[in-house]
Amino acid sequence: MKWDSPSSWDRGVAWLLRPAPRSWRFVGLVILLSVAVAASLRVNWGSDNAFVVKAADALLAGVSPYEDKRFLYLPSAVIMAIPEALLPTPLLRCVLPLGMTGLVGLGWWASLRLFGVPVRSRLAVGGFGLFALAYKPYINLVLIGNWTAISAAALPVALLLAHRKHWAAAGLVVGLAIACKPMLVPIGLLFLLARQWRGLALAVGVPVGLSLVGALMMPHPTLFFTKTLPFLLQGQDSYALPWDASPIAALPRLGVPEPLAVALAFAGAGCGLWATWRRWRRPVAVDGDAGELRLVETACMVMLAAFLVSRPSFDHYLIVVLPLLLASAVRAGSMPRSPWFWVALVPQTAGIPWPSEFEAKRRAFRDMVTLCALAGLLARRALRPIRVTLEPVTTTGSPPRTEPECAASPVETGSRTAF
Repeated sequence: MKWDSPSSWDRGVAWLLRPAPRSWRFVGLVILLSVAVAASLRVNWGSDNAFVVKAADALLAGVSPYEDKRFLYLPSAVIMAIPEALLPTPLLRCVLPLGMTGLVGLGWWASLRLFGVPVRSRLAVGGFGLFALAYKPYINLVLIGNWTAISAAALPVALLLAHRKHWAAAGLVVGLAIACKPMLVPIGLLFLLARQWRGLALAVGVPVGLSLVGALMMPHPTLFFTKTLPFLLQGQDSYALPWDASPIAALPRLGVPEPLAVALAFAGAGCGLWATWRRWRRPVAVDGDAGELRLVETACMVMLAAFLVSRPSFDHYLIVVLPLLLASAVRAGSMPRSPWFWVALVPQTAGIPWPSEFEAKRRAFRDMVTLCALAGLLARRALRPIRVTLEPVTTTGSPPRTEPECAASPVETGSRTAF
């Protein structure tokens, strides 16, 4: 099966880049608001965000936030959560789902601008609405209020700044996102590959500095190293295990020995890092773009490799890379132009009547399939051989060639051919 069909895809992309009708904008807005309102009315709204707000409440009460083993973020996240802790619960119930929607929307906007897609196009309007309606992890993210949404906004913004040669600003954005949730730590490899030391210094220095400030504000900050970090490295406990899509956690539930599951996960991550290096070294002109596709695929490959070995690795983690990959469909040869990309997303599509053994606490198996499939597809694209196009060369003194020899007109003869 070919990676893409240039004629059909070019016509489809041209249609998607046209301005969206007003009816599309209205329907997209209704979908986004409906998901946000439905999330605010649910009983378990903001369940993940509650851990961070609880940590900020503990800090304001003079208690160490790390007394709660469920708070797994850096001390800097406590400072970021103080404004939420000061809001009354009814107001937070309305603000939080809208905030999650806005953050993912910001990431989608930056992904589109990175590839020069008009924000009023059919791809921009219809793509986000369809994504919010059909992609189940997005609905879960808005419901639980997980701070993954911050990384989903920060990574495309940082790549947009990096593409415009503002690497220091990109490092600042990544650093602030890490200060909220240390999900984008692997993106430091991108700054290393690009040799952007100032951006790397900001990406490291901002969360470290804010964490030191947060540690000075709280009692017993060393609990992060003695209690929280060991708990996190052990993969947490039975509370998070049913939802953990990491192969290290999901494969043993299927009967695979844990040492073998760990070896497979790290082998996949190692292959992903090798693919990252190969993708970055590939000349930009080969893909026919100005470097934005290389930035996106390198960053997404780093994140997917990290998700293979991180504990835990939840379904909504892929929202960090999916807007970037979806927006890259406007480039020839990009991963969304492969039908296997869409097949990989089927396990996380809403509305499919899966058997009961793959629902609820066994949903992590479907999420693992999507994670491994996307990582494998992107690694395959990064490691594929480079196709070189040879052009005719004219030496000094030779007559110019206007057409290849195979296209020359045949000389008429008096005899008939044998066929």
